[in-house]
Parts: sequence; C-alpha cells; structure tokens
Amino acid sequence: MFIVEFFRIRDTDDAHAILDRVEHDTTNLEDAKVRAQSLFETLNLPQKPDGLRILDQSGDEVCSWRPECHSG
Repeated sequence: MFIVEFFRIRDTDDAHAILDRVEHDTTNLEDAKVRAQSLFETLNLPQKPDGLRILDQSGDEVCSWRPECHSG
C-alpha cells in the first residue's frame, strides 16, 4: 500500500501544502509511480499541484516527483 500526496510549494518560503492524498493498493513501487504520475495529469483538484510524493505504509517518503525536474 502506498499513499500519493499532491502538493503545492509557496515561492516565498518553500513551504509545502498538501492538496490531496490518494491510496494506491500495490506492493510494487514502479506501479505506484506510474499511477501517481497519471493521476497528476488527470486528478481534478482546486489548484494545480506542483509535485507529488509517494509514501510507504510506514509513512516514509520513497519517491518524490515534480514535472519541471523530469526529463522525458
């Protein structure tokens, strides 16, 4: 089980605000990454997220992603 958090970053102080959390029931991190990036483009949120992070079942961050940091 993974939790995907979609966040915004405030330019003035780099503070992160969580816009939404989505559970993804898989044991495979690569599956969770694909699902998270797909949701990033399609999830209807009041604000467009700046990035996302994936947490494992213990709440530890196992991946983070921002579109401007991604090449290809």
